[in-house]
Amino acid sequence: MENEQTIRLTVFLGLFALFGILEYVFPRRERVQSQLKRWSTNWLLLVIYSGLLQLMTLITPVIIAVGAANYAALKGWGLFNIIGLPLWIEFILVVLILDWAVWFQHLVTHKINFLWRFHRVHHSDRDLDVTSAIRFHPVEIALSMLYKVVLVLLLGPVAAAVVVFEVILNGAAMFNHANIKLPVKLDRLLRKVIVTPDMHRIHHSIHRHEHDSNYGFSISIWDHLFRTFIAEPEKGQTGMTVGLRWQDDKPSNLVWNLKLPLDKL
Repeated sequence: MENEQTIRLTVFLGLFALFGILEYVFPRRERVQSQLKRWSTNWLLLVIYSGLLQLMTLITPVIIAVGAANYAALKGWGLFNIIGLPLWIEFILVVLILDWAVWFQHLVTHKINFLWRFHRVHHSDRDLDVTSAIRFHPVEIALSMLYKVVLVLLLGPVAAAVVVFEVILNGAAMFNHANIKLPVKLDRLLRKVIVTPDMHRIHHSIHRHEHDSNYGFSISIWDHLFRTFIAEPEKGQTGMTVGLRWQDDKPSNLVWNLKLPLDKL
């Protein structure tokens, strides 16, 4: 797909700026850590794993999801290349299937200790805001990309559908991690279909039974369907504690985050 990188970057930066401004104007919770230190660390993690993905694509373009879609089309591989549905139906199915796959992957990262070691870098953040959406360990990002590549090769979707899905996923992740105070009635209405900040914040609770819930990143129906949905945290949105057991300044340290998977569970 032409200009894919430009489209994704433009949407990403535009939404990041929008949600960052809304956080400043309508904050949901007070910060407990230095914003400068947290943002620096979270952005540096993004730079590191973006560089890692670029190195992976030098090995073969198939290692990224869009490249895999183009390769599957060239070879005639995958479900959608075989059955030949109308494009608009394929788009809808691709977005739904990939969104469920990401929901399932997220659930698995909480259940398998090896994967949780890396995913807890994301959960160790003591404040939740738009930069939390980009806060991931590079190894988790690499494993996630490989997972999506396998799915795309099996599905054989048109590359444009993969781009649309990833743009939606990234935008939704920034929205539901943002420290934005929505009107209660609007939040309750929206969360019937999409994941809202208040809904996803529960997933970042310090309590295991709460962060083992609300796994969705964009569409909320999977949590409702598979009964992993929690409506409110025990101590309320402003009283809950975000993060894990490290309630100190360590989560704002880049080296600490990179080494965290080696720490004991």
